Amino acid sequence: NEIDNFVFSKLEQEGLAPSPEADRDTLIRRVSLDLTGLLPTPEEADAFANSTDPAAYEQLVDRLLDSKQYGEHWARYWLDLARYSDTNGYEKDRPRSIWPYRDWVISALNDDMPFDQFTIEQLAGDMLPNATTDQLVATGFHRNTMLNEEGGIDPLEYRFYAMVDRVATTGTVWLGLSTGCAQCHTHKYDPISHTEYYRLMALLNNADEVDQNVSSDAVDQERAELLDRISQLEAALPSHFPPDEGTEPEEERRQRHYVAKYNAWLTSQKEKAVSWTTIRPNALDTNLPRLELLDDGSILSSGDITKRDVFTLSFDLDGAPSPITALRLEVLPDDRLPAGGPGRAFYEGRKGDFFLSELTANVNSRPIEFTDPSHTYGKISIGSGSADAANVIDGEGSTGWSTSGHEGQANHLVLNLKEPLSTAGELRIEMVFERHFAASLGRFRFTVANAEKPVQAADVPVDVESLLTASPDDWTKEDHTRLRTSFNHIAPELADARAEIDKLREQLPSPPETMVMSEWPAGHVRETFRHHRGEYLSPREPVEPGVPAVFKNRNGSQPQNRLEFAQWLVSDDHPLTSRVTVNRAWQAFFGIGLVESSGDFGTQSEPPSHPDLLDWLAREFVEGGWSLKRLHRLIVMSATYRQSSHASPDLMARDPRNRLLDRGPRVRLRAETIRDVMLQASGLLSPKMFGPSVYPPQPSSVTALAYGNTEWNVSEGEDRYRRSLYTFSKRTAPFAAYATFDAPSGETCTSRRDRSNTPLQSLTLLNSEMYLEMSRALAELSYRQHAVLPQDCLTNIFRRVLTRPPTEDELNALLDYQQTQLARLNEGELSPDDISGQENTSADLASWMMVARVVMNLDEAITKP
Repeated sequence: NEIDNFVFSKLEQEGLAPSPEADRDTLIRRVSLDLTGLLPTPEEADAFANSTDPAAYEQLVDRLLDSKQYGEHWARYWLDLARYSDTNGYEKDRPRSIWPYRDWVISALNDDMPFDQFTIEQLAGDMLPNATTDQLVATGFHRNTMLNEEGGIDPLEYRFYAMVDRVATTGTVWLGLSTGCAQCHTHKYDPISHTEYYRLMALLNNADEVDQNVSSDAVDQERAELLDRISQLEAALPSHFPPDEGTEPEEERRQRHYVAKYNAWLTSQKEKAVSWTTIRPNALDTNLPRLELLDDGSILSSGDITKRDVFTLSFDLDGAPSPITALRLEVLPDDRLPAGGPGRAFYEGRKGDFFLSELTANVNSRPIEFTDPSHTYGKISIGSGSADAANVIDGEGSTGWSTSGHEGQANHLVLNLKEPLSTAGELRIEMVFERHFAASLGRFRFTVANAEKPVQAADVPVDVESLLTASPDDWTKEDHTRLRTSFNHIAPELADARAEIDKLREQLPSPPETMVMSEWPAGHVRETFRHHRGEYLSPREPVEPGVPAVFKNRNGSQPQNRLEFAQWLVSDDHPLTSRVTVNRAWQAFFGIGLVESSGDFGTQSEPPSHPDLLDWLAREFVEGGWSLKRLHRLIVMSATYRQSSHASPDLMARDPRNRLLDRGPRVRLRAETIRDVMLQASGLLSPKMFGPSVYPPQPSSVTALAYGNTEWNVSEGEDRYRRSLYTFSKRTAPFAAYATFDAPSGETCTSRRDRSNTPLQSLTLLNSEMYLEMSRALAELSYRQHAVLPQDCLTNIFRRVLTRPPTEDELNALLDYQQTQLARLNEGELSPDDISGQENTSADLASWMMVARVVMNLDEAITKP
């Protein structure tokens, strides 16, 4: 095809000729590994080798492109760029839930989502009109940054470092440029200046980092069934009330006892109930967080938080009861807050907790004195000391009120005024949240009351207390139900029945969540500054969002937000995206890109080996609808790709790295592919797709040295044998077998993996528990099918791993090896059980397992031919 015109023309200029086409066994092995990361079966290889159909190869390519395994294989390349990992990194390196993003990538690649849309959804899917859940999940691309959860850190500092990573990753993936130098200073001839670096950052900097529910039908159904059961049990709670004394039927006495206790409780609560009036602020001020007044008079906090946040609220007291004798602060749950709120603390990760250090108030600048503080609940999770309401008025910033342990629940604090407030005027309340970690409130509301005596925090929910202050004649059926429910939740006679309900609530499955981006509301812009020498603590002048001058748009306009930036990246005004993308694809197939430094197309990188081919592929990619499958098909259908990889000594001396493309690609398989093809050859590979990450076997020592001595709980059943793409990825303790073969840790964007050759790699394939299990399964599979004829057993092992049949010399050498090991096993020199790791293993099976280990350790077994 057209690719060959460019390649063969250059070969002719160099006085070279292309290599002949590879044989059929090599071709099907090569293209299967490249498109799906898996091997052809011996039956598929035979069918292709024996086919006389001129379109056999083309049909093979189309079948592989249509397979679900295509998306799984190519997703791994993209996840290297996305620095995907299942943990947060840094010291704590705790697990995170972001596997739905990985699954989105697989599905998008299998669906052949156009790369321009693939780009836009990952960088700004949340900003698309009527964004779908999938488009929100896609924004996990820039949530793959590391997250520091050490106690006492400044979350804004590490957010800055996350932004540095996002700029660097965007530069590598779409601009083909390294941006690291410009973070700190300007190089005279670099395309990006120091200021322009922060303008790029400003384009990405106006997003909030939130979690998105991605519930499945199975989880929804399980929750619905449990909630229905809970509802039934709650409705039946009165039937568990103990009967009182008497001779009437038990049910009649039970009902009588219940009604009597309920009425007594109702009377008691009505006597204590206080009428509260919500006061709505007319002015909201903070040091940094954004405060928003909601319709119900509550205030929602969003945006960035610090270790000392101060909220200042102003209220017009017109319409409030007079005189005011008590002030109530309600802390409220909200699904938009971490763990449902009511707080936004950041300590070893995001929490729904808060720590209110001080609360002061004044009217017309006259301080208000508070007395008799009380609260519904108080507990401190971090540090020592009490969490009493009194702490917020003691003048000590180190003490305070917190409701740790009641995340997702409402509570309140009541402060009585020492002197009733009857003067009309402006009420100003100042709330200070000061701790060695950020710990401000997320949603809250203020109410005031006029009471004849000091008020205590109610032991019933706020809405129930409000009902109790109204006339019973005004109560609706729903009000009566709400009151009975409140009684049922506290009646000591129903404690055992409630315990059963509590157990069911503990069984409620939480909907899966994933980490996504969410653009801040219009009019609320996070200011971005130039940081002198790249230091977080050295912000200088603010900068406006924009792209470097070297990329100036033809119409002179500048993208102003993430969505416009993403659209610009895949527009005609920015030709680099298509070039770096086709170059990475070429690198995946040939082991080295047309531009070797696939993440850096700058002037300091190596020039393209075939510049005209790179230009043509980039243009063809765009004009072909940004289709990756079409691009991959174009490459593997070329005669250049189908060449034999054999190189004569003269050719190796002339072109040792195959930069002239005078032969086919011969490259060692990637770490995950090595494990996958061995699982496949042994018959163990599970076809299961998607879902949470799994834990294949590996030495326990790998995670023993990580923070907290995290235990690696090996998965059971088919999860033990799933594709390597689904293996749990821990940044500070990467999966050993992958790291040994140069897989990245997920800490930074990786456009090109290192390729080392070490003794440890051979030892891993030979001795690790995982590969021993595969060799045993491969031996059992082949021995069970071909126990009668040793040469058939050997041929099956050989072909399942290497695709091609063994030569006569290979067959004889391996049969001699098998017979030698069998003799040693029969003579007791070797133990069959020790070889297999299982009891009661026959010597025959153990000998074939040793053969399988040899074949699996051949260089050819881990190499694309």
